Amino acid sequence: MEDERPAKGPKIVPVKNKMPAPIQITAEQLLREAKEKQLEYVAPPPRQKISDPEELAEYRMKKRKEMEDAIRKNRLKMVNWVKYAHWEESQQEIQRARSIWERALDVDYRNIAIWLKYAEMEMRYKQINHARNIWDRAIAILPRANQFWYKYTYMEEMLSNIAGCRQIFERWMEWQPDEQAWNTYIKFELRYNELERARMIYERFVVTHPEPRNWIRYAKFEEQNNYIKSARRIYERAIEFFGEEHLSERLLLEFAKFEEHQKEHDRCRMVYKYALEHLPKSSCEDIFKAYTIHEKKYGDRTGIEDVITSKRKFQYEEELKENSMDYDTWFDYLRLLESEGDVAVIREAYEKAIAQIPPIQEKRYWRRYIYIWINYALFEELEAENIELTRGVYKNCLNLIPHKKFTFAKIWLYYAQFEIRQKELASVRKILGTAIGMCPKDKLFRGYIDLEIQLREFDNCRRLYEKFLEFGPDNCTTWIKFAELESILGDTDRARAIYELAIEQPRLDMPELLWKAFIDFEIEQQEYDHARKLYSKLLKKTQHVKVWLSLAQFEAVIDESDSIDRARDVFEQAYKTLRTANDKEERLMLVENWLDFEKERGTKESVARVEKCLPKRIKQRRKILSEDGTDSGKWEEYMQLVFPDDEAVQPHLKLLSMAKRWKKGQDDVSTSTNVNTDNDMSTAKTTTETEDDNIPLPESRIDDEEMNDES
Repeated sequence: MEDERPAKGPKIVPVKNKMPAPIQITAEQLLREAKEKQLEYVAPPPRQKISDPEELAEYRMKKRKEMEDAIRKNRLKMVNWVKYAHWEESQQEIQRARSIWERALDVDYRNIAIWLKYAEMEMRYKQINHARNIWDRAIAILPRANQFWYKYTYMEEMLSNIAGCRQIFERWMEWQPDEQAWNTYIKFELRYNELERARMIYERFVVTHPEPRNWIRYAKFEEQNNYIKSARRIYERAIEFFGEEHLSERLLLEFAKFEEHQKEHDRCRMVYKYALEHLPKSSCEDIFKAYTIHEKKYGDRTGIEDVITSKRKFQYEEELKENSMDYDTWFDYLRLLESEGDVAVIREAYEKAIAQIPPIQEKRYWRRYIYIWINYALFEELEAENIELTRGVYKNCLNLIPHKKFTFAKIWLYYAQFEIRQKELASVRKILGTAIGMCPKDKLFRGYIDLEIQLREFDNCRRLYEKFLEFGPDNCTTWIKFAELESILGDTDRARAIYELAIEQPRLDMPELLWKAFIDFEIEQQEYDHARKLYSKLLKKTQHVKVWLSLAQFEAVIDESDSIDRARDVFEQAYKTLRTANDKEERLMLVENWLDFEKERGTKESVARVEKCLPKRIKQRRKILSEDGTDSGKWEEYMQLVFPDDEAVQPHLKLLSMAKRWKKGQDDVSTSTNVNTDNDMSTAKTTTETEDDNIPLPESRIDDEEMNDES
């Protein structure tokens, strides 16, 4: 019995590379290659030679039957009708072909290709009347098919039937076709030099198609035929027809170029200006360029400046469209308009500018804006000379400002000065009084006081100063001005009382100015004892070196017998007082001024005595601390002033010098026993650091005399 073994399946071949092939082949490509490489060759049908009429009739019968069957299967397929008609035409069966075309038109009379082929067949066989009949039927059924009209007019023109062609054009124009049809009609008339007829067609054309390019074409037609006045009239009619709302940039450009060709530069300039005034600013770039080129060619300096001004105005307006709160651009724009001098335009621009109110009520946002109001008021007063409108501008501005949060003293003062120019003093005082009551400011007080001084109303000035000092008693300038006013008026006691009251104030913003003014006042009045008392009073408050120097200079300048001794006593007293101060630079300043005084007014002995007070400059080292206050491990050198009086107070300087000499003596003994210790010793620089407080001892230079004294 044979072993029954299971049947083996097909061997599976493992795919080694599953990556896509570098060149991908589509199914479409496979089908195309199979079609190109097909091996079956279909031989063309054999050519049949017809030798007698019977065979020809049989062939024709067979073809007609095939054609009719194809049409019967799908009568809406126009290709079968066209093939059938062309085949009959090739057999010279014109009547049969005509019948087929008619049958095709019965099936689809809207097929333009059938009409065209039908008429072309008649034209090929010079059947003119038949062709006219077909064209007439076609344009009657499909009057919007321009191909019929073009073919029909072309056929009549080729037949030299000009009148008939013109009649067809007129029939066509009644349907108001597109622009190309009108242009074709015009060119037809121009070919036969019928200018008047062409002009009449243009008149109807611009009415039917009122586009700027058609008006331009009409005007150029007149210009080419040297009808200059007629061309200019056409441009003017076109501008009137479109009006300001629908004005075309291209139309105005062509009009300006036309005037330029005729060398009418003034007319050309007027056209450009009209365009810039009435066209939208966004569509004026080409106008600006053409205007600039024209002025550079034919204009003078004024014309070129006008072009540049117009261009800048356009740029400003574009910037303001993007950001209406750009007040700097408003200033430039308004300044440019003011240079042109059109009051109505300037006023309108100012109204637009002041309407751009800052959205936030903070003074820093209103600073630039408020100047627009000021410029507006000045323009109305000085340029337009409209007083009532100027007053209204100031009032509206003041009503707009939120005075409870902030105010502008400048606008109040400008308003008051305007009323002064109008000689309305009552209004001026009312305005400034309202300003001080609503928002008291230093500038308002000063402006009001200056006004009253100019009017010589000194009692009002005193009352204003009193109000001013109630508002700001710490303002030293106000006290000084008040006292100066009384001094000018000759009331010395009142001025002195004001100064004394001022220096007794607990808080002052600049007391040094007040004290200086008071002292200068006393010196001018030659009240030297009062001046000395003031200096003494001031020195009780402060020991500043400039006060001492000023006192010494005062004593030295006054014309008295003991002025030099008094000045020297001031210097000595100042030097003793400043010894306890920590600021050594002030002491140095004092000693230097004292030395200059002695060199100028003193003796040699006094100069030598002051020179002994000059300090020495000693180089020392100190640790550098980091930002957090810890030791950074670094050292820095600095110069320290050491006055002769300070050396006696600082014993560590003597101790340091003695330590240096002892160390030097020990070194000399160890090296040589023949060294004479009485010789002069040179100064050595050393730096030592104490163990107790870890503070570096200063390194100083010791003079020979000092070393000998201490030894």
